[in-house]
Amino acid sequence: MLPSSVEDKISLSSMKKSFLVLLLLILTTVIFRLQSQVLDPVDWEFSYEQTGNNHVDLIFMARIEDNWHLYSQDLPEGGPIPTSFTFIASDNYTRAGDVKEITRPEVKHDPSFDLDLKMFSHEAEFRQTVMIMAEGAFSLSGTIEYMTCDDQRCLPPTEEEFTFTLGGSEGVIDQPSEGQPLRTAPQTLTVDSDDKPVSTIDDAVVESIPSTGESRSLWLFFLISFLAGLGAILTPCVYPMVPMTITFFMRGSENRIRAILKGLVFGISVILIYTLIGVIVALTSAGADVASQLSTHWIPNIIFFLLFMVFAASFLGMFELILPGNWVNSADKQADKGGYIGAFFMALTLVLVSFSCTGPIVGAILVESAGGLAFKPILGMFGFSFAFALPFTLLSIFPSWLKGLPKSGGWMNSVKVVLGFIVLAFGFKFLSTIDQTYHLNILSREVYLSLWIVIFTMMGFYLLGKLRLANDSVLPHISVPRLILAIITFSFVVYLVPGLFGAPLTGISALIPPKSSQSFDLTYTIPAIPAGQDNMSLPGTGNCGPAKYSDFLHLPWGLPGYFDYEEGMACAKKEGKPVFLDFKGHACSNCKEMEAKVWSDPDVLRRLRENYVIIALYVDDRTKLPENEWITSSFDGKEKRTIGKKNMDLQITRFNTNTQPYYVLVDHEGYPLVPPRGHDLNVQRFVEWLDEGVRRFEE
Repeated sequence: MLPSSVEDKISLSSMKKSFLVLLLLILTTVIFRLQSQVLDPVDWEFSYEQTGNNHVDLIFMARIEDNWHLYSQDLPEGGPIPTSFTFIASDNYTRAGDVKEITRPEVKHDPSFDLDLKMFSHEAEFRQTVMIMAEGAFSLSGTIEYMTCDDQRCLPPTEEEFTFTLGGSEGVIDQPSEGQPLRTAPQTLTVDSDDKPVSTIDDAVVESIPSTGESRSLWLFFLISFLAGLGAILTPCVYPMVPMTITFFMRGSENRIRAILKGLVFGISVILIYTLIGVIVALTSAGADVASQLSTHWIPNIIFFLLFMVFAASFLGMFELILPGNWVNSADKQADKGGYIGAFFMALTLVLVSFSCTGPIVGAILVESAGGLAFKPILGMFGFSFAFALPFTLLSIFPSWLKGLPKSGGWMNSVKVVLGFIVLAFGFKFLSTIDQTYHLNILSREVYLSLWIVIFTMMGFYLLGKLRLANDSVLPHISVPRLILAIITFSFVVYLVPGLFGAPLTGISALIPPKSSQSFDLTYTIPAIPAGQDNMSLPGTGNCGPAKYSDFLHLPWGLPGYFDYEEGMACAKKEGKPVFLDFKGHACSNCKEMEAKVWSDPDVLRRLRENYVIIALYVDDRTKLPENEWITSSFDGKEKRTIGKKNMDLQITRFNTNTQPYYVLVDHEGYPLVPPRGHDLNVQRFVEWLDEGVRRFEE
């Protein structure tokens, strides 16, 4: 019989351990993929300066990314498009001379054109002096046409609109807000010498409008990576090394400051080692088209699926992932030398020794980040390593905290096994991507949910001690916190079950296949047909008749629509309705989340059905087009032979972005009516945006 005080300590320690298990469970419940940005190396800033009575200098400042250059206004014939400024004529002002280049251009030999050309790097300032003729305030507008290149490629000529508000008592400058709609010429198709369509733009390009959810997703990804770093410390490969590592820092305890500095060097070294891995991944996965290829092609998705299965098997105790022993031994010998160099090699030793536990976590983060922004792998590895190094660094500064840490034991293997179940479940996401992108119709929504139900049910039984795996110790009793985790797990399973019969499961809609892939749906009802329309508005058809590709592409919630740009635009003209362009992807988690949480709202559904012709353009669909529908892109000069590549090229060349979801309301000529939108789960804002599009269309 143990004394009550001892029992209290055991219970408290058990609660701490179970809380750590809960933390690890939370950190892997969401995996996001984000989208990469199209190249846009020049950022324009507008300001003005009063230079005399009724005279104003308009200032145009171009901020240019490294390795890119902007061309001068003065270029020889046969070269690139020179930078030029166009001002809308008005009686309110008079231009005094032409635009002056304040920044002196460099003269360099441009290998792309084999000419010596004037160009700007890093930044360029232009000024135009105007004399104000009006007595009150007025707007002065125009456009800047420019072209940018680096040493290997050039971007198509781009136009930037500007608007100044001058005169009056305040003389305030009105800079275009981010997302201001531009009336751009619609995309047209011409043919080249081989009679194949060439994608071109007749006028300006609409600026990319970042989605409101993009920054939130990055922060969420950073948070998940940070929690993953904390969770990695609890694994059997890392946790026992905590006191050993802190002892290394306290060898010179007579010099407290030196020990603290060594601890800081150790922590920074861990961060640098892991972040370097992220930099390598970022450098090898950057590019507008690489992310789409990586996230939708069957080869990388099969590799990622197998990688997750190997990680899951390792966590479940089938085997250990171990690096070559000579790597660890070499680093350990260098660490024994002590000093700040020794602290670095101590960090390297920790990274190598802990690989069998941290490798699967790091691999999962890198796999999920490689298909997003080029910065994302760096962000993920920084978040992971910062959390991973933080406890070691703090304990080296405050070694007395070691006394409060729970002892090593079998609970750490439980953490590892729970993580194994979660990694196993999320691994099927890659098979689902292949199934949707190539229309295999094997891993439907109900099959996917069945797998998750079985996996998480087994995890629940494991938490209750009814299922034991390799390396598990005997569980004499179930602690209350562990019981709570089991209840949460079984509750999640109960939540999944209605999804087998068509429940939307909006809470996890971004992580599972869409409802359109479900063959058995008890919740489906035939939508009401608006007055004045015939039965052609049923799902599988568009507003004007059968929709091309509707045999394998579908819109959610029974909405009618089209999957081909030209076909949908023709219907919109016939119906006299504005167009809702929906750039989306089979592998786009945010697209599925928007459709489940925003499109499902009755007010949104009614507006989409009655007020718009929907054109859903899948940018990752790999269905091959007939040869007469192939196009040659003006953006990268490559031939686009699939539905996805053609739609992606339309989005890039027309709207200068390749992020999804991307929603654009346009008129019958393809002009944007209001600023485009991205991922934003605010239903009311979406409704107001749809209403504003109709109002602008009717003006």
